[in-house]
Amino acid sequence: MSDNESKKARRNAARERAAAQREKEKARRRRNKTLTISGIIVGSLAIVAVIVLVIANSVQPAGPGPKNMASDGIVLQGQNGKIVPVTTKAIPEGGKPTATKQDDSVANITVYEDYMCPVCNQFETGNMPQIKKWVENGSATLEIHPFNLLDRLSLGSKYSTRAAAAAACVANYDPDAFLDVNTAFYANQPSESTRGLTNDQLASIAKKAGATNPNVEKCITDQRFQSWVGDATNRVLNEPLANSDVPKLTGTPTVIVNGKQYNADNTNAWSDTDSFAAFVEQNGGAVK
Repeated sequence: MSDNESKKARRNAARERAAAQREKEKARRRRNKTLTISGIIVGSLAIVAVIVLVIANSVQPAGPGPKNMASDGIVLQGQNGKIVPVTTKAIPEGGKPTATKQDDSVANITVYEDYMCPVCNQFETGNMPQIKKWVENGSATLEIHPFNLLDRLSLGSKYSTRAAAAAACVANYDPDAFLDVNTAFYANQPSESTRGLTNDQLASIAKKAGATNPNVEKCITDQRFQSWVGDATNRVLNEPLANSDVPKLTGTPTVIVNGKQYNADNTNAWSDTDSFAAFVEQNGGAVK
């Protein structure tokens, strides 16, 4: 082969290699472009899925409430010297509560409470023993409304909601144990600005206090009535309180006797049994 032919062969080989390299580079770019587009699509779908989940959670329909709380509270009355719950159907999904029909010949005591509220605990500790006696002998009724005003004080764990939902589980499945569980929740009350008790701990406390129905534990750990707690709280914060002249709830505890709100003169008065008994007497409650 002559020198000229050898040079021409080398040039042709070089051009072929260059062409092959260009095709390889084009293929690499096409592959990267495809992967980029696929990544964008997958990422977009993930974002859409998150958005859909957030929207779905934010617009969940109001769930049905617990049985025996048709008024958003559980009513307890005396019967043959014992305290028994008034049984009612649950508020249906999307439904509204039914105000309790009260007998003005007795002291109708209604308590709106938050299980993280220390002043609610003072009222419970100071007054519940004498209220129980009044209910047992038939001179008073007691209606308890748990709600979640203080969720902001549990470091994001929504303890007030979870505890109120736990109480609703007891009302639904084991209402005879409700008052003892209510007392036990206050006896084990966590401090404000803590995460509070876990759902498992709430379930354990409820069981030890007498709520032994096997459905109670799962109801509490699953937080079955969490959405109802939110609905009930929105109602008391924005609507007039039933059987009273109170336009809406503004703090905890809110205690009403025969339509009139009890306002303690100072913090200690919330646990003052004489002060509360005098208020009950002044408002038509012939308690004994």
